[in-house]
Amino acid sequence: MEAVAKLKNVPTSPRKMRMVADLVRGKSVSKALGILKFEANAGAAKVEKLVLSALANWQQKNEDARIEDANLYIKTIFVDEGKMLKRLRPAPQGRGYRIRKRSNHVTLVIDSMTEEQLEQQQSKKSKKANK
Repeated sequence: MEAVAKLKNVPTSPRKMRMVADLVRGKSVSKALGILKFEANAGAAKVEKLVLSALANWQQKNEDARIEDANLYIKTIFVDEGKMLKRLRPAPQGRGYRIRKRSNHVTLVIDSMTEEQLEQQQSKKSKKANK
């Protein structure tokens, strides 16, 4: 059972937010929260809040299930370009330079891992440990 959370009109550029999204894509929710808590990037705090919102949405759908037993992971996270505010900055000789204040929309989907996915993940870890 998956849960979705969306964050719209975040006043940072989509490129900066995609760097944060790439850090947590595919990770378990607890590991992603740990990464985001100590990430220096300003967008990390907003993505952390979004992960917590998606977790609350999942809990709302599955009232009888426990979060610890569900093996939740970030299934998809993507950043789209939002509205762009266009401003002018004074430049020499009466000209104006255009300033584009970008914003973005973040969409996050969390899901619980199946037994097969857990086995594949553990086998990958054991192969890395053997090398």
